[in-house]
Amino acid sequence: MVDNSIPNKPASTAKATQQKPLVDAGRGGMSGTFANLWPYMWPSDRPDLKRRVLYASIFMIIGKIVTVLIPYFYKLATDALTGDLNQADLNEWLPLLLLTPVMLVVAYNVGRVVSLGFNQLRDALFASVGQHAVRQLSSIVFGHLHSLSLRYHLQRRTGGLTRVIERGTKGIESIVRFSILNGIPTIIEFAFMAIVIWYWFDWRYVAVITIMVWAYTWFSVRASDWRIDIRRDMNANDTEANSKAIDSLLNFETVKYFGNEELEANRFGESMARYEKAATKVWTSLAWLNFGQAVIMGLGMVACMLLSVYAVQAGEQTLGDFVMINALLMQLFVPLNFIGFIYREIRQGFADLEEMFKLLGVDQEIKNKPNAKELEVLQGEIAFDGVAFHYDKERQILKNVSFNVPAGKTVAIVGPSGAGKSTISRLMFRFYDVIQGAIHIDGQDLRDVTQKSLREHVGMVPQDTVLFNETIAYNIRYGRPDATDEEVEQAAEMAQIGDFIRNLPDGFKTEVGERGLKLSGGEKQRVAIARTLLKAPPILILDEATSALDTQTEREIQAALDIVSRDRTTMVIAHRLSTVVSADEILVLQAGEIVERGTHKVLLKQKGLYQQMWSRQREATEAEEKLRAARESDDLGILTRKKPASD
Repeated sequence: MVDNSIPNKPASTAKATQQKPLVDAGRGGMSGTFANLWPYMWPSDRPDLKRRVLYASIFMIIGKIVTVLIPYFYKLATDALTGDLNQADLNEWLPLLLLTPVMLVVAYNVGRVVSLGFNQLRDALFASVGQHAVRQLSSIVFGHLHSLSLRYHLQRRTGGLTRVIERGTKGIESIVRFSILNGIPTIIEFAFMAIVIWYWFDWRYVAVITIMVWAYTWFSVRASDWRIDIRRDMNANDTEANSKAIDSLLNFETVKYFGNEELEANRFGESMARYEKAATKVWTSLAWLNFGQAVIMGLGMVACMLLSVYAVQAGEQTLGDFVMINALLMQLFVPLNFIGFIYREIRQGFADLEEMFKLLGVDQEIKNKPNAKELEVLQGEIAFDGVAFHYDKERQILKNVSFNVPAGKTVAIVGPSGAGKSTISRLMFRFYDVIQGAIHIDGQDLRDVTQKSLREHVGMVPQDTVLFNETIAYNIRYGRPDATDEEVEQAAEMAQIGDFIRNLPDGFKTEVGERGLKLSGGEKQRVAIARTLLKAPPILILDEATSALDTQTEREIQAALDIVSRDRTTMVIAHRLSTVVSADEILVLQAGEIVERGTHKVLLKQKGLYQQMWSRQREATEAEEKLRAARESDDLGILTRKKPASD
């Protein structure tokens, strides 16, 4: 049995992919990036997530109140042990039972557990909010990348794109974790602590702590801003190294063909050397940042504790007060100690997220018109009307190309390399729009119909078949994901690859490897043919589908292609003329213009470019067949000359 290995698309994912991104790419900086992120943190269509945010905020406030009060129990326990506890003044605040040293110690530790519990509950509630934003934005960016033009993807490095998305999703997590779960709670804790210190001590302590926090924050921000440029340089080198590594591994065979393993290792090593240098600067600067923070915190603690020492000696405070101010400061230093790290991570998170939002800001070159309709294929007639096209204005590719492919007929396009043959197939799929003229299917301009409906009705068997690193069944079923196992097997039979698949140890469940490298060129082509057969499009394009194969394999594949194109409007872009002799019409393209047209016999009689190309290919084919026959003859001669070994 064939494994049904293409899962149905979950509704939530489909919704996320189709959802219009709530992003304004023109909004830069931290504030603009946060404005772009906020709709996903506070989604209008998810009241359950909004409730989680509210509950988490309440628990955060309760947890911080308990946190600030914990040192008070520490003070009471100390005063109770030293005999300085004024029980009469405290009876109105606490029950008598709690004023024993044992119960005060228990209350102190219970308070720590309660505070931790509220903080963890807050984190748990916020987790789903942050992950919802990660999922939504990741799905939207992934869908947006697939909506961009072929031109964009040809100009970008795949490794670089994946790195931007990876860092962007981590950036969302950093912003949620460090701004909402650490930054805001630290501010709230400081506010509550300032109130308690002012009430229990006096304004001098608050002034010292305020100056210390301001100096600490100022130094951390300035140092982190300095370090962010170093971090950005490190990320750039990381992206470059990753891109080169992926590019090299994708071209593994090419590297081996030319024996350039050392060259690739050196290229990657140079990128990693630059990364090493930047990373070393990052960690060195971090050491200076931590040292400066420790000095500022130490000065603040010395000042506050000296004030308390003088007060204790003057009899204005108890030893418990001295312990309390120390505990409050130590408690404040825990989140404050991470402020540089928090700020750096938030800044880096915003920087990474901004890069991901820039991807969403890349405009689609090819768009559906607002009133675009679904393509309706009744007969499947194709018409090119005065089509002109160029990738670069300096180099025209197609010049006033006009031809018709009648419904159910086969038209072949041949010509020398660079004539513009493959460009025609790309225009048919609307990877690009024509510069002049128009392309029609059954009288409908391709620019007036939706891209999805167009590509549903047009099938393609390309020259270079790239398969997914999945099973053979998955790759065949990709033509129609809802196909049954029987339909997949039937398509494989029609593509003349069924017997081959069944003889494999895992049959249809056999993994084909990266880009299908575990299969031969002919086997990959047959899988591509089976995939197209399963799609069953009314219009078919064969883009040099056999040019990379040997003559024998070409003949076998051609037989399968004849089955595919039967009763379909077919456009064949061919390099080998032997594959198009039976076409209803052959167009000869040269320098972007149709210079000859007619059937195979008619074109041969014209003794023009087609006849010259045919003669050269016939000579090459005959030479190839003679060479193969000679090799087979030599092999046979060697076998017949061998004598059995004597006993």
